Amino acid sequence: MYQSFEVTARPEQGPPRLKALRAELAAQGLDGFLVPRADVHQGEYVSPRDERLVWLTGFTGSAGFCAVLHDVAGVFIDGRYRTQIKTQVADVYTPVPWPETGLADWLIEQMPAGGVIGFDPWLHTAGQIEQLTEALTGTGITLKPTDNMVDAIWDDQPAPAMAPAKVHPLEFAGESHEAKRARLGTELSRAGQTAAIITLPDSLCWLLNIRGADIHCNPVAQGLAILHADARVDLFMADAKLNEVRDHLGPDVTARDPDTFLNYLSGLTGPVRMEKTSVPAIVADTVGSNGTWGDDPCALPKACKNTAEIEGSASAHLRDGAAVVELLAWLDAQAPGTVTETQVVTKLEACRRSDNALQDISFDTISGTGPNGAINHYHVNEATDLTLKEGHLLVLDSGGQYLDGTTDITRTIPIGKPGADECAAFTRVLMGMIAVSRLRWPAGLAGRDIEAIGRAPLWYAHQDFDHGLGHGVGAYLSVHEGPQRLSRASHVPLKPGMILSNEPGYYREGAFGIRLENLLVVEPATAPEGGDAHRAMLSWRTLTFVPIDRRLILPEQMDTPSRDWLNAYHAEVLDKIGPRVSADTLEWLKNATASI
Repeated sequence: MYQSFEVTARPEQGPPRLKALRAELAAQGLDGFLVPRADVHQGEYVSPRDERLVWLTGFTGSAGFCAVLHDVAGVFIDGRYRTQIKTQVADVYTPVPWPETGLADWLIEQMPAGGVIGFDPWLHTAGQIEQLTEALTGTGITLKPTDNMVDAIWDDQPAPAMAPAKVHPLEFAGESHEAKRARLGTELSRAGQTAAIITLPDSLCWLLNIRGADIHCNPVAQGLAILHADARVDLFMADAKLNEVRDHLGPDVTARDPDTFLNYLSGLTGPVRMEKTSVPAIVADTVGSNGTWGDDPCALPKACKNTAEIEGSASAHLRDGAAVVELLAWLDAQAPGTVTETQVVTKLEACRRSDNALQDISFDTISGTGPNGAINHYHVNEATDLTLKEGHLLVLDSGGQYLDGTTDITRTIPIGKPGADECAAFTRVLMGMIAVSRLRWPAGLAGRDIEAIGRAPLWYAHQDFDHGLGHGVGAYLSVHEGPQRLSRASHVPLKPGMILSNEPGYYREGAFGIRLENLLVVEPATAPEGGDAHRAMLSWRTLTFVPIDRRLILPEQMDTPSRDWLNAYHAEVLDKIGPRVSADTLEWLKNATASI
């Protein structure tokens, strides 16, 4: 099981910890130190041992970093966390809007006379350091790799994650790890490369058909790997994790001590593929001239799910949908003012755990009512827990991890009678979600090419939201999976088998939040009857089946195709989920899915 230790920091702990870090800076003769939210593996999620940014600053967001100088400490946060950070960090830290303000520009402004900035070369990718070094050229500011200074002052730092790795059954993986290794090894050979370095935990686990519990809500085992062109793998993972998977891995996967990783790299002959955006800087420096840049060889094959993974995910969503529907029916029976955000979280998890197939939740449930709903990635705790009151909206974003799939769903629920502004904004968000769900598009387009469709109804009202429209989702792996995204920054063409979220929203700070989210899988589109199949097109198949709250919808604001889509969706929800819920919940569901 995942270790339950959680790193937290109260705002009053920030000043003494910052003071201690600055003393360490002075002792090392440095002018600054960079503290990212990252670990050796460069995935999105980190174990308690690597929660250095939280421990130092108190900021708990899933992206961001801190640049500590002797007279200022900037915490760089994107639009999702502008509200959240105000309550989490002490005033000794300065929030910096990022990426609007780049780290290099900020350092140049703060250090006009130059200086030396330390960084842990395991915690920054080769691409990040290359980009920052280029941006600082000629400024008098230089970067210096160092031991980690936060580790030097963190006396009770948790131990490294050591959960045992487990075999992921072939019936759910859909392809043996021998076949995966052979397929990707052939790709390396064709590219003239001898090997590829893999640092991302979900890539490693997908390749070897193993899972673990080293990261909260993510069924991954942390390790490093080298995939050779002849399909062999050198696996650098703590020996204590491997007891249950040795026979499964077989003779062509060699387990090695993680402490020998750099020495082993230095002995490789190239070209060795490395992904600039995920390989730690120290790894690239060690490989040196034997390295060549390229994509993580697992990323795209992992994203394009096979039939077993797609159908497994579809099955997981039906079980998960039934649990969410049970929660919604229960919540609707509670009077306003009688339930808190944490009680909703507890009840929803109990509904999910009534199905023995649940392995874990897929992320900490977001349950935000009233002003808390306006915080994109709100994390409820004792200090912030609000009661669901008359007129509030509740943003409920949650998911489950099942052996056959990973789920992620958001619904917005009115508590009592909703206001006119809330209903108007909700209907716009719904229109954006439906527009994306109904979409057909030419093969070859990327997320950046179609994500505006989900925002357009909000744009007409001069409204928008500060997160991406959608992210990739794994198959009993990370709930956030690359390289596919519905984002302005995504250049990766969408391909059949990719699973993505579709989650437009709207957030009014201090008042309310709205978000709707379904998961979709990319499929080849069938030409309409009698239509001209002019070119290859793609479309979506919806995986999530949970009603969308009709009390927040203004039907007159919707066009006929959108109303038809919603009514057909609700009919399918009733058909698929109705047989899976209790008798009382079924009666609630019939009403919740009635036509508009």
